[in-house]
Amino acid sequence: MDNIANNPSSRFICLALFVIIAIAAYGSEIVEPNPEQWLMEAEAAYDRVESYTAIFHKQQRIAGELLDEETIFLKFRKQPYSLYMKWVTEPYKGSELLYVVGWNKGRIKAHRGGFFSFIVRNLAPNDPKLMENDLRPVTSTGVGFLLQTVAINMRKAIKAGVLTFTDHGKESVYGRDTQVMVIDILPNENAEDYDGARFVINQDVESKILIRIRVYDRKGQLIENYGYENLNLDARLSDADFDPKRPEYDF
Repeated sequence: MDNIANNPSSRFICLALFVIIAIAAYGSEIVEPNPEQWLMEAEAAYDRVESYTAIFHKQQRIAGELLDEETIFLKFRKQPYSLYMKWVTEPYKGSELLYVVGWNKGRIKAHRGGFFSFIVRNLAPNDPKLMENDLRPVTSTGVGFLLQTVAINMRKAIKAGVLTFTDHGKESVYGRDTQVMVIDILPNENAEDYDGARFVINQDVESKILIRIRVYDRKGQLIENYGYENLNLDARLSDADFDPKRPEYDF
């Protein structure tokens, strides 16, 4: 130690190493992820998904009013596209919905919870009765929809040169370790072409699946909030899970 203190060359070498390490550490904090590479990795992860179950959390702003969050038990199968939903909290507790591509003349089978649960309707996905308090048809449901929404907006913004994409570190969501990625769409003349101005994404660290997305407008108001709790990617769902005659269903 005394030799280093008394040796100018040694002191210079130590100082130079310190500066190099400091620059490397600082630089690693400000490096922005490659958005296209991140998207391709996320898409590859979703390609491996066949079916899953989850508790779906949904919240939207309709006509300027932020509605209460809905909590829904969800079964999803990718091929053929199959969707079963049962609301587990008020105000729609007990309501059920079933949709399978190529079945029931392309219509959704659904009923409300409570006293009128015996009234089962067959409705088109974009029927006004279903769209009354919804920004999107129920067929735009699932973790694949989250990824699709992000991908469309990101690639459009990349092409227009108005994308900022940053890594905001780790966050625990629904008991899972997630990476927080933030998309900011810079002000531009085609702003109405995007679903929002800021997208806050929670990507599951282990599976690389997007499990939550929050979309904000230019004023910072929350527009859409979707999350998938207790996501079970190992669920092996069959035709029986999407059969309206299943004993625990009330169709």
